[in-house]
Amino acid sequence: MALALVRDLRDHRAPVSEEDLADFETDVLAGFVLARASAGLADSTIRNDTGHLQLIRDWFGRPLWEMQPGDADAYFGRVLRDARPATRTGRAAALTVFFQFLELRHKIELHNLTGRVIECPLDEMNRPRASAGPQLRVPPAEAEVEQLFAGWREELSRCRKFAPAARNYAVARLAADVGLRINEARMLDLDDVRWELGRFGKLNVRHGKGSRRRGPKPRLVPLINGAAENLRWFIQDVWGQFGAPVRPGAPLFPSERKCLDGSCSRATADVFRRSLAEAAACHLPAWAGRLTLHVLRHFCAPTALPGGDEPVRHPRTARSRLDWHYGPVHPRPRHPCRGRLGRGAATRRRSIEGTGEMKWNLRLAAANRGIWKASELQRLLAERGMVIKHRQAG
Repeated sequence: MALALVRDLRDHRAPVSEEDLADFETDVLAGFVLARASAGLADSTIRNDTGHLQLIRDWFGRPLWEMQPGDADAYFGRVLRDARPATRTGRAAALTVFFQFLELRHKIELHNLTGRVIECPLDEMNRPRASAGPQLRVPPAEAEVEQLFAGWREELSRCRKFAPAARNYAVARLAADVGLRINEARMLDLDDVRWELGRFGKLNVRHGKGSRRRGPKPRLVPLINGAAENLRWFIQDVWGQFGAPVRPGAPLFPSERKCLDGSCSRATADVFRRSLAEAAACHLPAWAGRLTLHVLRHFCAPTALPGGDEPVRHPRTARSRLDWHYGPVHPRPRHPCRGRLGRGAATRRRSIEGTGEMKWNLRLAAANRGIWKASELQRLLAERGMVIKHRQAG
């Protein structure tokens, strides 16, 4: 057996041209976008990440795989020194994920082409941290909100373009009434308004906020607190002025811009944000620059129930508001204890026999006493002289 000298093959490999490296960089970015789409991320999230990477690439002037920790120190320490914390952390997160992609997919290939070992320039010493301070969004008082919308309604009678102004007013009013997010409202279709569901009608919110990369979460939102009247006025008197054809998929809040097929496109979120900011500066100067649609969403909460009953927990969703609204005002004797008597609700019919009419809501009364179990609820009803009977459906 003879020994032979082993040489590095890179010594005999032709050097890579700048054009080949530019093509390889483009292919890597395209592969990054495809991999993130395969992971189930939304298009807006992928667009934000690629936008962050492009801004870093423009400042660096070279491919990102050549970035060293000193370069990251200079960029995040000097260029983004005065930027908002969300911008700094978002750009750092995009850069970190991109280098993870390079290490998993192209580490060996990049080492063969450039002789560099891929390593993320952000470490525990220079990684931007998100702000840990509380971000409280305290909404204005009910009188201030009514002052805002009263002045806004009066302004609609003398505005230059009535339809866009009325549309922006309807979106802000909807956020204050039922607590919709801005992207949930702008993605609504005309068919998503279901007047036949419930006492007031409901909205089929198909693009609810998702979590843990699981995509949007659809839900039904009841049109309470006068939202049904506001939305009916917008559809009957305003929606037709945009010239949008009534067909499946037509946006509920259209834009003045037309698509190639003649239909109206959806209004953007920036339009609603700007209109609310202008209305707040004009009709509610104390909240100028602070009132946003998300703050109006936090306003969607009753301070007290009819009759002086205090709410059990802080209202965060329109569904909890509906339960409280139905309490002393609209009793439902057909199903007074729905969802609170244990399992098998679909296979049993429940009836309540007692003395006198039931003028109060069982669910609310039990909640005020801290009672959530079926056995404790039965004891509560026994004190009131009522008995819950179960019988098989047949």
